[in-house]
Amino acid sequence: MVKVTAAEVNKLRKTTGAGMMDCKNALVEAEGDFEKAIELLRKKGQKVAAKRADRESSEGAAIAQVNTDRTNGVIISLNCETDFVAKNESFISLAKEFAEIALNYDSKDDFLNANYNGITVKEKLTEQTGVIGEKIEIGGFKKLSAPFVGSYIHAGNKIATLVGLSAAVEGVEVAAKDVAMQAAAMNPIALNKEQVEASVIEKEIEIAKDQLRQEGKPEAMLDNIAKGKLNRFFKDNTLVNQAFIKDSKQTVEQYVKSVDNSLQVTGFQRVALG
Repeated sequence: MVKVTAAEVNKLRKTTGAGMMDCKNALVEAEGDFEKAIELLRKKGQKVAAKRADRESSEGAAIAQVNTDRTNGVIISLNCETDFVAKNESFISLAKEFAEIALNYDSKDDFLNANYNGITVKEKLTEQTGVIGEKIEIGGFKKLSAPFVGSYIHAGNKIATLVGLSAAVEGVEVAAKDVAMQAAAMNPIALNKEQVEASVIEKEIEIAKDQLRQEGKPEAMLDNIAKGKLNRFFKDNTLVNQAFIKDSKQTVEQYVKSVDNSLQVTGFQRVALG
């Protein structure tokens, strides 16, 4: 049996994130060949990944990352099976590293095929599945571009949001974070009423009419009353029309304009776990 040193085991552990005994056994099986030991650990990850492919990975860490000039942002979620793994610092650190890489790619597929320390992100996920013993995968992947992009990550990394504003004016950083917090807390379905899908509007109108019929309202009055209920739906569920959580006397749109009269919210993205 080839003898391996503690230094060699530690080097392999730092490179792969695998446990000390797994690293030692891989080095012994590889007869001291470092690259072969890495390959053995990856094959172990592939076997574990195959076994756990049908498992649910609803826990994890949602991370929002913005580039240095604050014009582009990305949210990714690194998903796992248990909250125990999701809270692990090394797991969260890996999610943050992935988010940094994801900033440079426009699609999830391109990101998964991107380089991560000599292997692809996809291969790293498989490797970590073997290390951790749980299904590890990228869940959410959302991008946003605007003249100014702000971000927010809710405590525990369960919700992450991005918000785009129309100009990098004075006070925009605070405004962007406030609106990103709003999107995290209130979970709007669209930016404004114009962006609500027609199918959603039709469904809400039908729900409102059914409720009104059950209340005994005359059929001739249903359309007008349903429109009023629809306006309430827009107010509750579209970001710019929602009551601002820090001051319910004004809408999000009014709050943003109080920072600068020309300022507008141009878009948002939200990823939530669980």
